[in-house]
Amino acid sequence: MELSWMNTFITVAEEGSFRKAADVLYVSQPTVTVHIKSLEKELGVSLFERNNRFVKLTEEGRRFIKHARRMIDAHREGIEDMNSFGQGYRKKLRLAISPSIADTIMPTVLKGFLKSNPEVEIDVEIMESTNIEKAVSHEEVDIGFSLLKSQDDQLNCVELYEDQIIFCVPHDGYDSESAPLSYPEEFLKHNYLLTHNYPGVWDTLHQKIKSRFPRTKTMKVSQVHITKRFIESGLGVSFLPKSTVRKELLEGRILEVPIPQIDLPQAHTFALTKYNHSLENDFISYVSNHQFK
Repeated sequence: MELSWMNTFITVAEEGSFRKAADVLYVSQPTVTVHIKSLEKELGVSLFERNNRFVKLTEEGRRFIKHARRMIDAHREGIEDMNSFGQGYRKKLRLAISPSIADTIMPTVLKGFLKSNPEVEIDVEIMESTNIEKAVSHEEVDIGFSLLKSQDDQLNCVELYEDQIIFCVPHDGYDSESAPLSYPEEFLKHNYLLTHNYPGVWDTLHQKIKSRFPRTKTMKVSQVHITKRFIESGLGVSFLPKSTVRKELLEGRILEVPIPQIDLPQAHTFALTKYNHSLENDFISYVSNHQFK
């Protein structure tokens, strides 16, 4: 059974046409016909119902296509693995990383780890924290770096660090000596409060703010890096983990304003794994030893 037959079969099924499949595969239409007939002869079934306008899978075709896709995927993964081996990689880690972690500490961490471990190949998928637990549980990734603690008892969940939430506002144009006193209620009165950019803290925090400053206008912004750009442009203010705005604070593009009226929470970062394998544990240990603050 030829892999080329499988690939042609899958393409015809997806395109619904022998002619379109031939265009996609850069082969002649008779070649597509030969591949399908050869596969049908090998299996002893008809894979497609044909008419003048389109083709569609038979019941046998729908049943077989999942096997064909698995065979094509296994072939591709085998080639990728051998290519990685030929490039000097001997181990592989698949990471799912929350956007805010990827945008702050992870680039430095990855650069240092790969320099010390050139034999390790790393794949990174940026994923919202709400989806990371599922990806780890289903073994789609080896480690998940999430802002939410795992609720799955079958997973290992290690807290990496705590991060103080601070009140972030646009730069006011003054230097540190001539700037007038900053009152948080004034910022909340004259700006939108950008909310829900960081999971695990906003439900409680939002209630506290609305209770203390009931006239606050809010705008939901789901990403930390977009929230920072909105603050810099003067569109609004927000509460963010200090590590996520460290660079902006140092450069004066965002200011931190004390807000004693509200007891601000801590943000947390977790590493999630399904297995206690040595490579995963070594990487988590390396991340936990990084200086975050």
